Amino acid sequence: MYVRHLQVTDFRSWEHADLELAPGPAVLVGSNGQGKTNLVEALGYAATLGSHRVATDAPLIRHGCARAIVRTAVVNEGRELTIELEITAGKANRARVNRGPVPRTRDVLGILRTVLFAPEDLALVRGDPGERRRFLDDLLVLRTPRYAGVRADYDRVLRQRNALLKSSGHARRAGKSGGDALGTLDVWDGHLARHGAELLAARLDLVADLADHVTAAYAGVAPESRPATIRYRSGIADSFPDDYGTTGRADMEVLTDALLAAMSAGRDQELDRGVSLVGPHRDELELTLDAFPAKGYASHGESWSFALALRLGSYELLRADGNEPVLVLDDVFAELDRRRRERLAEVSVAAEQVLVTAAVAEDVPKELAGARYLVADGEVHRE
Repeated sequence: MYVRHLQVTDFRSWEHADLELAPGPAVLVGSNGQGKTNLVEALGYAATLGSHRVATDAPLIRHGCARAIVRTAVVNEGRELTIELEITAGKANRARVNRGPVPRTRDVLGILRTVLFAPEDLALVRGDPGERRRFLDDLLVLRTPRYAGVRADYDRVLRQRNALLKSSGHARRAGKSGGDALGTLDVWDGHLARHGAELLAARLDLVADLADHVTAAYAGVAPESRPATIRYRSGIADSFPDDYGTTGRADMEVLTDALLAAMSAGRDQELDRGVSLVGPHRDELELTLDAFPAKGYASHGESWSFALALRLGSYELLRADGNEPVLVLDDVFAELDRRRRERLAEVSVAAEQVLVTAAVAEDVPKELAGARYLVADGEVHRE
């Protein structure tokens, strides 16, 4: 898989940019603030419908403009598809594939797959659990696009259940019975358990498949360090049968029952606090070095190595699935020491396409010498 063409209009700092690409390495060189990261951010948006830098779409639209446009032409096994995304502030975004509109923007997911490593990835190790949950869910959608709908359904039910918990809790504290609302809450418990079990099962299976890739990637970039492992920690693990997890893939029925049991047991506490305390939105991806949690114990170099291992492990997992992604390395070589640069270059040079951004061309290893683009003064030119 590779991107043949990227075009943006009113995206971030760019009024317009047009970039012709080819398989192999491509390096975008420019001083800080010239917009090179904005270009790879647009590419990532076409792959995931999200940004690795901000949580909402509004900052992606150039100041003073009503909308931004991202167009990409993607070649996969000889077949070319064109994606066009229209990002509009305060309105639903729109998408086209080969110039034809699609019913939902998420219907474009799976056409382009990217794995992006950026300075922001240090938060995967040092940030809060939400960063790691997002990492898992984004990878899950890259691997199997239908899970974008599963995640959206879970988030929708979670919001509605939280609103009901809050109103029911207020009623109970005011001395009202809240009988009808509590009966409705039972219905929402079922919805949350069903959607939650589907998301949880997918995450458990994903981590089981990803774990060895991450361990191997970490050993490659930091051979002198302690062994790295990842493990999914669920708040309902105590409700699993003793033999759960020994017979293969996650079991939806077991997970649904466990979620329902945990919600029932915690009903009073949830009503007191007005939020859902059970479900995948409360879970954690544990990162450990030997027997110690990476967060709080890992050195700066070990934290960078772990963040890199998570991305390289993701890349290797997608390759193993037969869906080799485009590898994007956003301004990271300046942050890495010689050993980590060499290891990252070794993996990168084998990719069908790798896009690199750098403020200084000399920061990029010679193994990734290829097409070079100069980004400056609102323009991008091939050297």
